[in-house]
Amino acid sequence: MSQSATASRHQAALPWLIIICGCLIAALTFGPRSAMGFFQLPMLAEKGWDRTTFGLAMAIQNLAWGIGTPIFGALADKYGTWRVLALSGVMYAAGLVLMAAATTPGMLHMSGGVLVGLGVASGSFGIVLAAFARNVPAESRSFVFGLGTAAGSAGMFLFAPLSQGLISSYGWHDTLVIMSVMMLIIPVLAIPLRGNSSSGAAQQAVYEQTAGAALREAMAHKSYLLLVSGFFVCGFQVAFITAHFPAYVADLGIDARYAVIALALVGFFNIIGSLAAGVIGQRYSKPMFLVWIYLGRSIIVTAFLLFPQTPTTIIVFAILMGLLWLSTVPPTNALVAIMFGTRHLGMLGGIVFFSHQIGSFLGVWLGGYLYDLFGTYDPVWWLGVLLGLFAAVVHWPIREKPVDRPALAAAE
Repeated sequence: MSQSATASRHQAALPWLIIICGCLIAALTFGPRSAMGFFQLPMLAEKGWDRTTFGLAMAIQNLAWGIGTPIFGALADKYGTWRVLALSGVMYAAGLVLMAAATTPGMLHMSGGVLVGLGVASGSFGIVLAAFARNVPAESRSFVFGLGTAAGSAGMFLFAPLSQGLISSYGWHDTLVIMSVMMLIIPVLAIPLRGNSSSGAAQQAVYEQTAGAALREAMAHKSYLLLVSGFFVCGFQVAFITAHFPAYVADLGIDARYAVIALALVGFFNIIGSLAAGVIGQRYSKPMFLVWIYLGRSIIVTAFLLFPQTPTTIIVFAILMGLLWLSTVPPTNALVAIMFGTRHLGMLGGIVFFSHQIGSFLGVWLGGYLYDLFGTYDPVWWLGVLLGLFAAVVHWPIREKPVDRPALAAAE
């Protein structure tokens, strides 16, 4: 059978109901949290809080997302994906409603920070992509990971104009309530993704290993540790832009609609970038692909800061950054699956993502803190450039091969 015929057979055999429902969940969970920046100025204007207060809430959200992801990933591996995703919808909805009702910074930090963060964590890419990995053949994983990541990008693309339009029509409070209702769709969509690490079409043979043993193995693996440290940078860069870009554009004196257009463009071109990343990662070296992504981000941000900042440069920046926005996710998750298989992918992929969210915490919090300190976002922009160069160096020596195991029953 020819290679093209084999590829067509595998594509036709893909579990499309699982993939479609997982993609819709990714869009729903990623959409509202990517639109949080639009709530900053109207909320602060009404409440009288400063940007550090809002920035800390979003930083806590990203940290809770990161801490929760490996925990919920391990729970999904053991007890089933549907249970964890159903919990995601409930926590996410509760967090958004309580965020709307917050009367103190502490309430904002607990609702929009902790609860929303845990809601995103339990319905995050790691949970959905691990379910995909258990139900598709290894040769199709990078492609399917690209689809799931692109769906999250579509959520960003849709929720940027949707949230701004709802805020303009109904106010920020009612918009949060409306979005909370949307999150209650997740438990229904999650039904086809039921099953745990012992089920799934791709589970012909797995390496039997306890969660503790898998964790010890990963922590002793150099390439995995490099992957963990490099993904920190991705979180720092994208979370800072997501949370602070609307306020940054307003500070430039540019019409607020360009911030909406910019984040929508990031989401749209992120769809293209994520799909392309899935295909590229299937054919070429994933570590080297990640090197070029991080170098590209640093070059784009440097050019954006050095050129005059106008509506045109904002749009160009959004398009170029969008192509690289979540293109790191498919090759990063695919590398974890290659190194360790799918048995504990939810947990091990979640740990990598925890590093991402530590970066997100610092990017969002430092954005607000340093702005209040210096009156400008420039220090955080330039720090992101330097971190992008660091990430490129870190990913260079990563080896794309399975961990050495003396008694591996079958290759993933």
